[in-house]
Amino acid sequence: MTVLDWDLVGEKIYETGVKKGVLYVRNSLGAYPLGVAWNGLTAVTESPSGAESSPIYADDVKYGNIKSAEEFGATIEAYTYPDEFAACDGSAALASGVTIGQQRRSIFGLAYQTAIGNDVDDLDHGYKLHLIYGAEAAPSEKPYQSINDSPEAITFSWEISTTAVSVAGKKPTASLTVDSTKVDPTKLAALEAILFGTAGADPYLPLPDDVTALFAEQAISAVALSTIVPADAATNVAKAANVVITFNNKIMREAVVVTSAAGAIVPGEKTWDAPGKILTFNPTSDLAGATVYLVTVGGVADIYGQTLAAVVKKFTTIA
Repeated sequence: MTVLDWDLVGEKIYETGVKKGVLYVRNSLGAYPLGVAWNGLTAVTESPSGAESSPIYADDVKYGNIKSAEEFGATIEAYTYPDEFAACDGSAALASGVTIGQQRRSIFGLAYQTAIGNDVDDLDHGYKLHLIYGAEAAPSEKPYQSINDSPEAITFSWEISTTAVSVAGKKPTASLTVDSTKVDPTKLAALEAILFGTAGADPYLPLPDDVTALFAEQAISAVALSTIVPADAATNVAKAANVVITFNNKIMREAVVVTSAAGAIVPGEKTWDAPGKILTFNPTSDLAGATVYLVTVGGVADIYGQTLAAVVKKFTTIA
C-alpha cells in the first residue's frame, strides 16, 4: 500500500518567468519557417476557453453532459516586437520605414520558455518550451503619453485567438508544451536547434506531429539521400522523365536545382509525398535529347534540424 506524503524535499515545484520568445509567420503552405527573436517579451498569459457543460436529461434524471469545443487564446505583452510581426498586427509596408494599418492580419506561431523551480535547485531545476500554432492577433491599443518626470516605457499588448492544427491520433490543438525535466536531453537539444536555428539551418516551428516524431523512442538517423531517379550517371533517360529523390527522414527544406551541363536552369514543379520524404521534380517541358543534366541536391534539412552536404548527380537523355 502507498502512504501519501506532502512537500517532500525537491518536490516543491513552481513555474515562473517568460523568455526566449520566437515569432514564426505562417506561409501559404501552412508551415512556420524562418523564426525571428522576439526581444522585449514581458508576458504571455494563456487563456483557454470553452469545454462548457450542457446537461441533457431523460426519464426525469440527468442523462449526461455535452461539452462545447475547447479553444486556446492568449495575451501577449511586450515592450517591442519584431518587424515581421507588423504583418500580424495588420500593417503593410508602402516603402522602407513607411507602413499603413488596417490590413489583413497574417497568421503566426510562437515559441517561448518558462522556468521550473523547486526548493532545491531554485530556478535551475528546469524549464518548459511552449509552442503556439495558428495564432491571430486582434487590434490593440497603444497608449502613447507625454514624457513627464516619471517616464515609463509603453507596454504593447495583443489578444490572440487560434485555429488548431491536426495531430495524428488526437484532437487538433493550438498549443504544445515540452518539459525539460521529463524528456530526453539529446532530443530536447535537437528540438531547440530547430526552434532557434543553427549555423547551418534557419529556425522554424515544427508541427506537433514532427515534434512527436522527434521524441519517439527510436533513435534518430542522420539525414541521408536514399535514392535518386534517374540514377547517377544514367544514360538513355527518357526526355519526359521526372527526377525523383528519396530521403530517409522527413525533410523540412531543400534547394534542389536541375540544370543542363551548360548551367541553364530547368524550370519545373516540385511536389512531396505525404510523409515528406520523396521529392518529385516534374520539368515544365520535355528535356532536350542527348543532353547531360545535373541535379544539385543542396540546402537539405530534415525535421530534426540535421543538414545534408550538397551533392551533384548527373544523367544523359536519349537522343
